[in-house]
Amino acid sequence: MRLTDYTDYAFKVLMYLAIHRNRLVTVQEIASAHQIPRSQIAKVVHRLGRAGLLDTSRGRGGGMRLGVAPDAIRLGDVARLAESDFAVVECFNDASNQCRLSPVCVLKHVLAAATAAYLQQLDQLTLDDIVAGEGPATAQSRVAGMPGPGFRQERDSYR
Repeated sequence: MRLTDYTDYAFKVLMYLAIHRNRLVTVQEIASAHQIPRSQIAKVVHRLGRAGLLDTSRGRGGGMRLGVAPDAIRLGDVARLAESDFAVVECFNDASNQCRLSPVCVLKHVLAAATAAYLQQLDQLTLDDIVAGEGPATAQSRVAGMPGPGFRQERDSYR
């Protein structure tokens, strides 16, 4: 499974805002920090704002901040919000499925279970888990199979 760049950007926006909770942050600031086109960050911010995850204000002196506490933002919910679908193979979409093996293939069910497990792992983590304290090391002790520490250095470079 591979998440789109859009979802990656959504996670980056949320992490940046969680780290800078005490002030308003601009789209340009996040775009510069991650070397991502401003237009891409603006699209992500718009969707996250419409979902209520961000508070945004326009105009001079405007910016954004988290609209929800970091411990209430589940990574699985963010992925579901940002991704258009999780169809990893064509047979997940009955309307456009052209696979001739579908009537006898078990792979669809295996991949559906794998996708559900993937999202379940993300559902176990909050934004706070990945930016607070020791970063992913804290969450790693709760969720087996997650990557080890490494975000801390990147997080500290934002401060």
